[in-house]
Amino acid sequence: MIATRPSEILTAAEWQAHRRAHEERVDLLVAGHRGRVSTGRRHPVEDFLFRYYSFRPAALRRWHPGPGVVLQGQAAREFLRWPEYQESGDGVELAVERLPAKRRAFAAWLAEFLAATQSRPAFFGCFGWHEWAMVYRQSPEEIRHNAHPLRFPPDELAEIVEQGSGCCTHFDAFRFFTPPARPLNRHQPTRETTIELEQPGCLHANMDLYKWAYKLSPATPGSLLLTCFELARNIREVDMRASPYDLQDLGYPPIKIETAAGRGEYEKLQREFSTRGEPLRQRLRELAERVAAP
Repeated sequence: MIATRPSEILTAAEWQAHRRAHEERVDLLVAGHRGRVSTGRRHPVEDFLFRYYSFRPAALRRWHPGPGVVLQGQAAREFLRWPEYQESGDGVELAVERLPAKRRAFAAWLAEFLAATQSRPAFFGCFGWHEWAMVYRQSPEEIRHNAHPLRFPPDELAEIVEQGSGCCTHFDAFRFFTPPARPLNRHQPTRETTIELEQPGCLHANMDLYKWAYKLSPATPGSLLLTCFELARNIREVDMRASPYDLQDLGYPPIKIETAAGRGEYEKLQREFSTRGEPLRQRLRELAERVAAP
């Protein structure tokens, strides 16, 4: 049983300031993406999070206070358009017990999943091999980001893959491996084994904290959602810098994981992301537990 917590009461001026700050941060982060929407051009870093994940910029821009926060003032009644909010004597607040049963069942699963991930030691030995496995033995037409050149000709790229560290534990990366690359991986993840393999050193596991944050919306506080998004964006940049693509024209110098120095640089960044991700994973776990058992 989760203990009842005292509510935090925000005046109209306070919560509207939080909302404005949130909206301004999002506007800066998505300006480039919005500018490209009408042109049809795609950026492999900045646009990726809105294609790979289902949360649109307008939804990311929408601020929510999270559970246990009461919003004062007449303007707070606008939150009542969401059925998860209710009005009390102090103001308007999110009522987690109003979340649909399906959402609360998901939250229970997520709390278990995040706890399982936290229970494992972080592994830092993959060195970004997964992005190379996604283009292994493909024709130029098949390559996902073929608007950008590769740093190596096909035979040299294949040799790097074959001599590399195939130890990806993340299903949503593994499922994009080319068929000839899959047998080269030490693990053969499936959707069903995700909870058994996910570990906190994985770049994609930490990028997915953003996915878990928005799937708990509107219960997720805006600050937590946006911090997870910023982490995911930073991770995606490193993911593509360590890939076989040449993105220097976009301002992304390569992390040359085909060299010892490049692998060292990648591992350093991977460890930093794991450190940044852990408190966010803990906050999401606590939020999921609260949603599952209000």
